[in-house]
Amino acid sequence: MRSIRHAPLLLHNTMRITEGHLEGFRRAVEKAVAFVEEHGPQLAVQVFIDDERLIAHSFQLYPDSAAIVAHWSLSDPYIREVMEHCTVERLEMYGEPEEDVVGDAFRPDVAGDVPRTVVPRLIGFVRSTEDA
Repeated sequence: MRSIRHAPLLLHNTMRITEGHLEGFRRAVEKAVAFVEEHGPQLAVQVFIDDERLIAHSFQLYPDSAAIVAHWSLSDPYIREVMEHCTVERLEMYGEPEEDVVGDAFRPDVAGDVPRTVVPRLIGFVRSTEDA
């Protein structure tokens, strides 16, 4: 059985898009996701937008805490560009992150003082798209 300390971590970021910034937000997110698809450590990234409510949800699956820290440093300019068009409403992490991730409280420099939760993993698996 795989160690929980090395189990994947799922990050869910809920963002409120600033009125009048929907297209700028879309462009910034598309640019950021294209960058991390090419260079980032994520196993998966999915972004969903509720246009009417101006709410976006980003789900990012990481192999471990080290990958989250690497993503933060690697993608910082892209994250800041996205943040020009929204505010973070909530950050949720599913799994058991290392202290360097939790201790940094999920990027307070970007997210500010928003609700943050860590939900421990019970069980699960990740299937590659080739296996599906």
